[in-house]
Amino acid sequence: MRYGFVKVCAATPRIKVADVGYNAEKIIEAARESCKNGSQLTVFPELCICGYTCGDLFGQNALLEAVKGAIGDICAALSDVGTLVFVGAPLMAGGKLYNCAVAICGGQILGVIPKTYIPNYGEFYERRHFSGADNNLSEIEIAGKSVPFGTDIIFKADNMPDFTVACEICEDLWAPCSPSVAYATAGAKIIANLSCSDETVGKAEYRKNLVKMQSGKLVAGYVYCDSGDGESTTDMAFAGHNIISENGNVLAESKLFENGLLYSEIDVELLSSERRRIFSGYYPAAVGAFRTVHFSTFDSGSELLRSYPQTPFVPADNDSLSERTELILSIQAKGLEKRLIHTAAKTAVIGVSGGLDSALALLVTLRAFKAAGKDSRDIIAVTMPGFGTSDKTRGNSVELVEAVGATLKTVPISETVLKHFSDIGHDPEVKNVTYENAQARMRTMILMDIANETGGLVIGTGDLSELALGWATYNGDHMSMYGVNASVPKTLVKHLVAYEAKKLGGKTEEVLCSILGTAISPELLPPDKKGNISQKTEDLVGPYELHDFFLYYSVRWGFSPEKVLYLAERAFKGVYPAKTVGKWLKTFYKRFFANQFKRSCMPDGVKVGSVTLSPRGDWRMPSDASAAVWLGGIDDNR
Repeated sequence: MRYGFVKVCAATPRIKVADVGYNAEKIIEAARESCKNGSQLTVFPELCICGYTCGDLFGQNALLEAVKGAIGDICAALSDVGTLVFVGAPLMAGGKLYNCAVAICGGQILGVIPKTYIPNYGEFYERRHFSGADNNLSEIEIAGKSVPFGTDIIFKADNMPDFTVACEICEDLWAPCSPSVAYATAGAKIIANLSCSDETVGKAEYRKNLVKMQSGKLVAGYVYCDSGDGESTTDMAFAGHNIISENGNVLAESKLFENGLLYSEIDVELLSSERRRIFSGYYPAAVGAFRTVHFSTFDSGSELLRSYPQTPFVPADNDSLSERTELILSIQAKGLEKRLIHTAAKTAVIGVSGGLDSALALLVTLRAFKAAGKDSRDIIAVTMPGFGTSDKTRGNSVELVEAVGATLKTVPISETVLKHFSDIGHDPEVKNVTYENAQARMRTMILMDIANETGGLVIGTGDLSELALGWATYNGDHMSMYGVNASVPKTLVKHLVAYEAKKLGGKTEEVLCSILGTAISPELLPPDKKGNISQKTEDLVGPYELHDFFLYYSVRWGFSPEKVLYLAERAFKGVYPAKTVGKWLKTFYKRFFANQFKRSCMPDGVKVGSVTLSPRGDWRMPSDASAAVWLGGIDDNR
């Protein structure tokens, strides 16, 4: 599989306690099936060759000898399987019995990892039989061969450099200092956990959160494989609760009490990029203390199971969306409140166009004023009708200002701009960039001067998507004294406005719903003959839902253009043809690189999410960087 995706599998076969031959057959069947389905890493439960609940049978040589023979049978049966497989088994070494994970690939045993933390409570009285990891042992003999043994082993795929795996066993995850912490800091991108965790009320949610948070803390993939049916129910029940997680997100989770194979893909390229971004790489002094065991895997060649939302900035479920929108609005308002108090501003001046961005800026300012104990009448909302202003947007802007109790000020700009055209020698019949931008700059000058006149601040309305595309007039709507929407993408703006509309209700909700139904436009060109908006932004620069998708995966995760295109084609299949996606991706990169100079001098604006383009915050980029490498990575013939 391309683009850094490693297909993984957590496999819980139905076993019989102490029936080693039967269990080996089931393990072989599951391993071959997972390989057939493209899995490059398959993890089985703890002690699955014989069963975790063997009790004092672990003291029987017959069982232990049968286990060693079964390992040989498994290796022989998987000689043509290029999947890295972890199987749980009790093994003797140096006169002690260890609870182990045996790593097998291509029929060869690559290494054996003993459990570090042996439980000493309740039903899990493993200390009766097993010893903890012993640093004095570095090798173990199996089937007449000596193989690496210990908790200092990391497995690395030669044909996929970022595919690095380490293993811990059950309670190791619950320990205060899990082995996986050291593994991750030494470079392991994926942690396999062979587990046998009994099921009790509430434990599944705790277990899931533990796996999820461990993967997030380590910036790693985590494959947790749990024992299920077949373990003894003398005192406990086992549910086969398998979990695959990546960087704090659960990718796949099995249903309780259903044995089977759970698949997903872990993006090791994403993990590598995120580690570099956060920690400048994982290079501790202890890295030399770990041994690297090499293996080769295959290209899974299977279709990607993971799905990617079309709007990654917007939570999919309504409850999360409501919580997120409230938090974002609170962050925006708190940032502005601080700036208003710090500067002792008497007023806030906003250009209200009847569009979504200016509506959101006004709603945020209203919140900030309320929090600061200021009168909403000191919010000066200015409408500045020009050549392209439609009756609908002008009416909506006026109604909105009146509904929220701000002070409305109308300053027509057409005559002033025509005089300006005359001063600079521009023919107003030539509707070029001068014709458009002169209006935007005139509006900004008016807002700045009103702010000076009233002792206030100009509140910027431009959003993150516009900043990414450079869709702002330099020193026009590009400029303000505080940009409240600077890190809010266009696809999220409408959800914030809709949320606030419902919350405020009444006339405010009514007019905001009208604004939500209005086409996105800068309204710098005259309306059509019917008085409708003639200049629609998305017809010119492309759909914002595509550009926000491109922005999220190219800036937040640093994905290559090829990978961004691959994911976008999958996410928008049936919505846009592949060639259309590629066309707009090229537009995105061209505009993103060409307009960095606008972002290099953008005004302050509070960060609300994981992506911001502030030159003082998360994004530092030379204004003259070439987009050649990125444009060259987009295949027009896909």
